[in-house]
Amino acid sequence: MRRELRDYSVTKWQSEWDITTKGVITKTCFTKIVDRLKLKINVTPNFTTTVTGHGNVKSYLFKYKIKDSSTCSCKGGEQTIDHIIFDCELVEQERERLKAAVLRSENGQ
Repeated sequence: MRRELRDYSVTKWQSEWDITTKGVITKTCFTKIVDRLKLKINVTPNFTTTVTGHGNVKSYLFKYKIKDSSTCSCKGGEQTIDHIIFDCELVEQERERLKAAVLRSENGQ
């Protein structure tokens, strides 16, 4: 009975997740609720900012008039989560270390 209730809850949650227009950035990271529930995640402020797009990112702060500009410190464009992850030259070394770590884990090393 307890497992049936859990399965029902996850199915209902997934249905709501699929139709909502909110959480667009988060939905790109976690498309399936059941897969997300299997992950053990150390939830930090930086992690939350990354998967929600809300937080200490200039595009977000500019939108709410907290910052005067949304331009990244690297001068390479608007500071968005995508810019930081894929393009910002200020975090190039961290990005390369992350890529190497992901490739190692995918190759079973």
